[in-house]
Amino acid sequence: MGVAIATAVVTAASVSADVHLARRSDGSPIIFNDNIGSGWRVNGKAPTDAYLVERRTAPSPYDDLIDLTARSQGIDPLLVKSVMLVESNFNPRAVSRKGARGLMQLMPETARRYGVKNRFDVRESIRGGVRYLADLLMVYRGDLTRALAAYNAGETAVARHDGVPPYAETVEYVRRALVAYRAVAPPLVGGGFRGMPTGPYERVRGAPVKVANLDGTPVLSNVPVAPRPERAAPVLGRVR
Repeated sequence: MGVAIATAVVTAASVSADVHLARRSDGSPIIFNDNIGSGWRVNGKAPTDAYLVERRTAPSPYDDLIDLTARSQGIDPLLVKSVMLVESNFNPRAVSRKGARGLMQLMPETARRYGVKNRFDVRESIRGGVRYLADLLMVYRGDLTRALAAYNAGETAVARHDGVPPYAETVEYVRRALVAYRAVAPPLVGGGFRGMPTGPYERVRGAPVKVANLDGTPVLSNVPVAPRPERAAPVLGRVR
């Protein structure tokens, strides 16, 4: 699966929202408009990986209900909490542009499928979302990546593409959910392209941003790995 590994905010006159440039694992660029889940933001910006990890591991008012419901369906409560985070950031009144609502961002047809009458109701939303997630994990025989992709884009889209659909929104959705669930923020995003820290390496300013290689993975960087073999990793960060 190609997943986005770094993002850049791009200003475009023709769009009302920020457009984000990301790169798949093969280095090819993709663009998405941050319309993931209910489209929630942190201080007007897309949440960072570090924020997702910190938020998922913090206590929430729904932890007991999540734990009880998830265990009744035989799935990991932390997975449910990760999906809830990415979908709504624990906002029971969240509404997406596509019409999904509630903590688990259920679409009308999904709500009907699982007997959810009020998608804003906390208990109903968690019950319906957990049952749907459990069913997807069963359909895909425990393949978490496909289950998450189907939760976002639908089972038909996953079947049509025999895996994660090549939709930028879905690719980024799966990536965020996995980052939150694994509670690990990859060292590929964060900081900024302001040069190297002071110390044994001279500061670099205004260097061009390029795709560098880090252990076989393409990443955005403004400092080439060579000719400094003593510094194995390039300086990484979010492009503003």
